[in-house]
Amino acid sequence: MALLLDVLGLPTDPDTFTALLPLLPETGDAPTMTNTPAAPALSAHEAMAISMHNNGDSEQAIREATGLSETELSDLIGNQVLGRPRRAADSPATDAPVVAPPVTNAVQKLLDWAAAHPAAGVRSRAARITADRSELSERRDSEAAQREAEAKVAKAKADLEKAQEELRTVKAGTRTTTAAAAPTPIRAGLGSGRSREELAAIRTWARANGHQVADAGMVRKAVLKAYDAAHQAPVRKAG
Repeated sequence: MALLLDVLGLPTDPDTFTALLPLLPETGDAPTMTNTPAAPALSAHEAMAISMHNNGDSEQAIREATGLSETELSDLIGNQVLGRPRRAADSPATDAPVVAPPVTNAVQKLLDWAAAHPAAGVRSRAARITADRSELSERRDSEAAQREAEAKVAKAKADLEKAQEELRTVKAGTRTTTAAAAPTPIRAGLGSGRSREELAAIRTWARANGHQVADAGMVRKAVLKAYDAAHQAPVRKAG
């Protein structure tokens, strides 16, 4: 009541208040004085920002002209244009993602009213809000579809890796079984079972008799036969 008297330019002394008390509408309850704080008045920069907004100026131009931050300007427009309560000055700003709220009847009615408003700035603001809501909705749906696709790709990769591991295990088991079942080849002895000393003697004889033999390895069968024939004991005739 004191604030109202002060705004009207009337004295705020108790006698004036008592004189005006009977003029107040009767509500059935005794009038009580509350300590509800009054809404803070707009500063010159804030009033200028609202005026420029109503004229259709961009938010960047408004911030450059008034010096308001993006958060302060958004809070101011939300309070003065959309009727949202302003955030307290000491409340910390959160970095939560912006999620477009569902369009309620009240919001839609407000947008319809703003779209039909005679002021071009109000109509422009309504068009921007509608476009922003549509863009946010499309982005939300796009990101949701992207997350779903990424989840499918991750699952497919995990299934592929599992299948490849199973294939490697099967192949390893097959190789082990084949190796165990394969017979071990019996390696023939050098020179058809002849000792190293005998082979050395055969090579010496072969070179002396015009045969070509290697210094190591197998000796050709023809050389062995020739050596055996040359060293075969003569058969005695029966008397």
